[in-house]
Amino acid sequence: MTEMANTNMTTNTWRRTKIVVTMGPSLDDPGVLEKTIAAGANVFRANFSHGTAEDHQKRIEAVREIAKKLNRHVAVFADLQGPKIRIAAFKDGTIHLEVGAEFILDAKLDDHAGDQQRVGITYKKLIDDVRTGDTLLLDDGRLVFKVTAVKDSEIICTVIVGGKLSDHKGINRQGGGLTAEALTEKDKTDLKTAVALHVDYIAISFPRSAEDMTYAKQLIKEAGGKAGVIAKIERAEAVPVIDEIIEVSDAVMVARGDLGVEIGDTELPAVQKRIIHQARLLNKPVITATQMMETMIENTIPTRAEVFDVANAVLDATDAVMLSAETATGKHPALVVKAMSDICLGTEKQPETKISTHRMDAHFNRIDEAIAMSAVYIANHLDIKAIVSLTETGSTPLWMSRIRSGTPIFALTHHEETARRVCLYRGVYPFYFDMNAVSRDHINKEAVRILTDRDILHHGDLVLITKGDQGAGTTNLVKIYRVGQDENQS
Repeated sequence: MTEMANTNMTTNTWRRTKIVVTMGPSLDDPGVLEKTIAAGANVFRANFSHGTAEDHQKRIEAVREIAKKLNRHVAVFADLQGPKIRIAAFKDGTIHLEVGAEFILDAKLDDHAGDQQRVGITYKKLIDDVRTGDTLLLDDGRLVFKVTAVKDSEIICTVIVGGKLSDHKGINRQGGGLTAEALTEKDKTDLKTAVALHVDYIAISFPRSAEDMTYAKQLIKEAGGKAGVIAKIERAEAVPVIDEIIEVSDAVMVARGDLGVEIGDTELPAVQKRIIHQARLLNKPVITATQMMETMIENTIPTRAEVFDVANAVLDATDAVMLSAETATGKHPALVVKAMSDICLGTEKQPETKISTHRMDAHFNRIDEAIAMSAVYIANHLDIKAIVSLTETGSTPLWMSRIRSGTPIFALTHHEETARRVCLYRGVYPFYFDMNAVSRDHINKEAVRILTDRDILHHGDLVLITKGDQGAGTTNLVKIYRVGQDENQS
């Protein structure tokens, strides 16, 4: 089973950059969901900021059922809400604030008593986190307040940038510094739900340190789960310690919404590039997210600015690009996935996406990692049509995917969890293969047959195979195999 819908695609048309789509009402129609998977969705995001446990269960079950019908592997991750700091609600739903007006954030005000002068806040400790002179940004920075005083339960502000303000909009402090813990009680409950649904990854919102990610891993283990953890980089405090956070995480997401608000949009492009570079350097997959194709919530084509945004992330070698409202509530989920896929494929034609000096001077402490690195460098300098990695955990194809290459990497495994997890890795495509059911003398032949049967490889093609010398286990062998001419070699 492969993650690609069209099993007749030639090896030079495999899209290396993966596409993450967010589940929501727009994908609840089975026909729309099937078209979206067929259009190229690789990973599905369950946004736990919205919906019930039952909603998420139904959607995840539907995704897996249709993926199986289409003979596809897809990954699923649960995105925990985190300590989103918000205003409460207004009596009339919406107000309009003029520049220069005084407005109060009141920790003791009833949650539905907001008016033109004040509104409640969901995070009561905000009072302790802000000081006179601080800048607060509301509704993703659309409104800007300057704190003029903090008294008892009141944060007294002057409106610097005004406009419409409605219920439950987010609050950020420019420069970061809010002390809310990364995992709320709601998150801990949702984490257990996610584990019970056997998701492949759990995304942790607003981590400030490596300790936040380690704690999340501990909670997953205590709940009996095996999901990997994705660190969503959204806080200014996370940027200086990004290496430490990446090291203890299984993947990282450049969550450009809140991060851009906290550090400033002008700083964001360079930080995005740095996070992508560091994640790949530290052998972790990375997702680039937020507003990538936002106009396609309504429109049938993206803007050129959106095309450039997606293309630049691809050129930076992000593993995946993510769609949020575009697929959750947008009008054209399958169309936007197809458009994003086309942008990725077009960008991946550029020579720089296939050239790498990644870790050329590095010393390797693990044999399997050294095999993975050498395999891709061989493929990049020889006419190799495909790399086949016989894998238990997915580690070898992950290491391979850190190197820029135009050669597709096929992860052959008998573990369904591994097959789903590698769906996030750039340039890696999973197939089911039970190497324990094949004699050692025929493993290469049977592994290659999976690809020849699907018209991916042909007689005379060179394929590079990595595996353990005992079949399953640590990778310590690399072999160059010519299809149809090495049939008797193991």
